[in-house]
Amino acid sequence: MQAKYYIGTSGWVYPHWREVFYPPKLAQSKWLEFYTRHFPTVELNNSFYHLPSEKAFENWRDTSPDDFVYAVKVSRFITHIKRLKNVEEPIETFLLRARHLQEKLGPLLFQLPPNMHRNDERLDAFLSLLPRGLRHVVEFRHESWLDEGVFEILRRHSVGFCVFDMPGLACPLVATADFGYIRFHGSTGLYWSCYSDDELEDWARRISGLARDLDTVYIYFNNDAEGFAVQNARTLSQRLA
Repeated sequence: MQAKYYIGTSGWVYPHWREVFYPPKLAQSKWLEFYTRHFPTVELNNSFYHLPSEKAFENWRDTSPDDFVYAVKVSRFITHIKRLKNVEEPIETFLLRARHLQEKLGPLLFQLPPNMHRNDERLDAFLSLLPRGLRHVVEFRHESWLDEGVFEILRRHSVGFCVFDMPGLACPLVATADFGYIRFHGSTGLYWSCYSDDELEDWARRISGLARDLDTVYIYFNNDAEGFAVQNARTLSQRLA
């Protein structure tokens, strides 16, 4: 079976997307509804900075199509402040809120800080805390983690590896679960550079190869400057169609 692709952007509330993506007179409260008419998924990233209310998650659930999927970036309190230690309670609290998305809850993304070096024992203990029945994925930002030994730990827990593209740090194209997860942060400039059609054509070829053994691939563009994320997500969707 061919893998299903969910391609969208990281976040949707960007004032500089008005006129670039959103109609000039469209109220911001209607942006999500407009976004969901163009993309099947979005990566919630404000949840990284503060825990959204139950009502917020319910509103996101109720104002999107039945088949829409939210990937949710987990609180930096867990990854950056606690650094994966003693996090049983904050994980439970966060997931209790995120579950209000119900069937629209997609992967939960744990992004580690760039100054956090590899620690297999801590990673293994942390992954043991994650409840089954949900899709969890880890994005490493220090090169010491980008190693087959770490990938094996993820595989043992059926946790996904987040493939990323960003300047200054090369990342292998790997899947460690039955799904893939890819984030595009900009090829030449972090968060602001636009991918060329040739670059996206090459990525489409490589992603197609990765997807042969997967049931789903989630892809998010985080280069929000000038609406590049929207433009690039549409192009890659066409290439992978």
